[in-house]
Amino acid sequence: MHGEYKIPGGKLVVVDVEAEGGVLRHVRVAGDFFLEPDEALEAVNRALEGAPADTGAAGLAARIDAALPEGTVMYGLTSEGVGVAVRRALAHATDWTDYDWQLIHEGPQSPALHMALDEVLTAEVAAGRRPPTLRVWEWGSPAVIIGSFQSLRNEVDAEGAARHGIEVVRRISGGGAMFVEPGNTITYSLSVPEALVQGLSFQDSYAYLDDWVLGALGEMGIRAWYQPLNDIATDQGKIAGAAQKRVVGPGGGPGAVLHHVTMSYDIDADKMLEVLRIGREKMSDKGTRSAKKRVDPLRRQTGLRRETVIDRMLDSFRARYGLTTGHVTPGEMARAEELAGAKFTDPRWTARIP
Repeated sequence: MHGEYKIPGGKLVVVDVEAEGGVLRHVRVAGDFFLEPDEALEAVNRALEGAPADTGAAGLAARIDAALPEGTVMYGLTSEGVGVAVRRALAHATDWTDYDWQLIHEGPQSPALHMALDEVLTAEVAAGRRPPTLRVWEWGSPAVIIGSFQSLRNEVDAEGAARHGIEVVRRISGGGAMFVEPGNTITYSLSVPEALVQGLSFQDSYAYLDDWVLGALGEMGIRAWYQPLNDIATDQGKIAGAAQKRVVGPGGGPGAVLHHVTMSYDIDADKMLEVLRIGREKMSDKGTRSAKKRVDPLRRQTGLRRETVIDRMLDSFRARYGLTTGHVTPGEMARAEELAGAKFTDPRWTARIP
């Protein structure tokens, strides 16, 4: 069995391993990482040899740490990253390059339709009728999008939203509220087969699916990093937040993962504060006293037009994994429009947690 895992912010780890009699056998670890001394690599292999095949990534990392020679130096490599690569091998996980990725980037659409498209397209990927898809959103109107499990009245100032003409919708994924305005936000979704994140913990899957965009930002001169659980941050502030939803496949079979990210290109912080109720507890968790300081727009950090930022992100993805331009099919759009009307504009869904 063969598993690969690119450590977020680090290097690629490759593991070839067999499971015989419930234990790991013939373990070989490789990759483009740096490791000193040379004999440390064989110590890693020996530490994994004979380990119970159901050992989690953390348990495998503990075995490696206990076996490493004193003074071992790892660069671009972590013991837990090796453990994750082993778990991905045993789970028969796929890699980004195993797929023909499709791009959807169409004209502005309503907030409710965007919620519906995420649900429909991810279900299509789960059913095997659509290839893995990267969809870039264009917003037809300003909106607040609350997480699946958030209380509407706790998160949104209804009077402020009405005063500014801002629609409120609820998405199918968890996480926090997003304030978006056309032209000021970069939002994208990844609808991917579950096999791509096999062997990863829920937290690790966020970092794994965000890694490409960290590279794209780096190419634009922004040093960004993944901040658990679901933020992308720089030394000047948070620039993005992610959320996920797992979708079961037909008949309970292998499914798909929806991973969507909203990045702040520019932001009207005063308007945001009039629309969102951002509590003191949330601010203390983020280590800042002001909501205005939590989000630092990409426009200021890059000096580039929004369209240019998007183009460079897509160019970076294309160079890594390939990307062909596609479209929402008529059948997918019909189902999304029906779902937008029946669910995402229905007050019973939006206020399901009052």
